[in-house]
Amino acid sequence: MPRRKAAIKREVLPDPLFGSDQVAKFINVVMRAGKKSIAETIVYNALNTLTDRLKKESKGDKGEGEGEGGKGKKTAAASPKSKTHTHSKQEILESLQKALGNVAPTVEVKSRRVGGATYQVPVEVAADRGLALAMRWVVKAAKSRSEKTMALRLAAELYEACMGRGASVKTRDDVHRMAKANQAFAHYRW
Repeated sequence: MPRRKAAIKREVLPDPLFGSDQVAKFINVVMRAGKKSIAETIVYNALNTLTDRLKKESKGDKGEGEGEGGKGKKTAAASPKSKTHTHSKQEILESLQKALGNVAPTVEVKSRRVGGATYQVPVEVAADRGLALAMRWVVKAAKSRSEKTMALRLAAELYEACMGRGASVKTRDDVHRMAKANQAFAHYRW
């Protein structure tokens, strides 16, 4: 409980390309040192690369074999503007929502002090907090990857999240496991 008044919720303007609040928030999470235009380029390239990979995956082994060569990746990183119009906005937004939905936690643990002892109490996560945690975890996991550019790292991590695997999904599983282990202290919930 805050000692002063509760923080006010800020409205985020939708991003210019998709008109989506979720993409705008994701750009803000990726952004470093106030360089928003660079963050936009990274996120848009990553989303286009992600949609490419998902389409190749859905086409089957024949389409996936063609994309394994270095040509597809170099084209996506080299020309950010040309790849923007190859996919529908709906497809790109759905793939992002699927990835973030797979990473977003449903429960987490919060510290609660009762009678001199500190307990890890499992608490349900609100939808907006779950989405914020998912974005943070995806970006953190992408930074630790070994791909050449941040756009490729982010695309790879989002792809892994869509498939239900990867470092960000492992983080979510660890949080859920911690909440399950501390189920006995659920009665301390407030």
